[in-house]
Amino acid sequence: MITKRFLFSISLLFLASLLHAQTYKNEFGFKSDNDSYLGQGSDRYYTNGLFINFRHATDQQKLKEGLEKKTYEISAGQKMFNPYSGDAPDPARQDRPFAGYLYVEGAMNWFKSDESIWKTSVQVGTTGPNSLAKAGQKLMHDAFGFYDLHGWEYQIKNELALNLSAQYTKLLTRIADNHVEFAVEGYANAGTTFSGAGAGLLFRTGSLNQLFNSAYTNAVIGNNAKTKALVKREFYFYAKPQLNVVAYDATIQGSMFNNDSPVTFDQKPLVFAQQLGVNYSSQRFTADFGTIFKTREIKSVARAHQWGSISLFYRFN
Repeated sequence: MITKRFLFSISLLFLASLLHAQTYKNEFGFKSDNDSYLGQGSDRYYTNGLFINFRHATDQQKLKEGLEKKTYEISAGQKMFNPYSGDAPDPARQDRPFAGYLYVEGAMNWFKSDESIWKTSVQVGTTGPNSLAKAGQKLMHDAFGFYDLHGWEYQIKNELALNLSAQYTKLLTRIADNHVEFAVEGYANAGTTFSGAGAGLLFRTGSLNQLFNSAYTNAVIGNNAKTKALVKREFYFYAKPQLNVVAYDATIQGSMFNNDSPVTFDQKPLVFAQQLGVNYSSQRFTADFGTIFKTREIKSVARAHQWGSISLFYRFN
């Protein structure tokens, strides 16, 4: 009887530890971008993106004073672009090149106790037919019974992609009993595919965690945490207006070294973007839906564009 009670007590303690585990070291998930998520019937410009991510948090107790958390991540992604439609057989009428971008990425994130964050990353990949964008779009259209594609033979040419990026985020203030927050974000890119910089103001309202514990910054994971999260579950609305200075975009302008692509355009140097979204995150899961609105990016008759973004993440040890 004593043995049974002992085993039963141990089982309860084990289950309780599982149910009340505060942090998980690893995170895996995906993000999907598509203009059809907004229900407008459009299929143009940046029309689809698919990304998978794995993140891991290092032992926080071994970090120097002032550094709250350090994580690394590995990801892979594919972006697809087409003109006003995927059915655009006449190159003279195309207002944006058909283009694809396929890459793998490695990144490091440093989360400081003052709620400032540095992220650096490197992407290696390819544009052009080697990006498999045509095959990916055809597979999707065939699977869902969409229209036939025409015009991909005019896509930009193959080009090896090497892109570096740095991003900085800093909390400005958190008020209203930690339910309203303002922060600034900035980034700079340099590479053979994308080069430019941008800055924006982040607004969040709802049930919020510190930026070093928040799903917004992909920081729910932890390993021997230094500072307890403000809440166990986040549920918030966010908005981020951002001004972007674009120096180069190979998916619009073609190769910077030997541009023999059949259809290319010049890139507008200033592009304004507005991001709106809602996020729910527990210690195990994150679900996010956002919308991105951009002003005209191309020196052609191409219009402004918008798309939706869905993200789902799962955390584990």
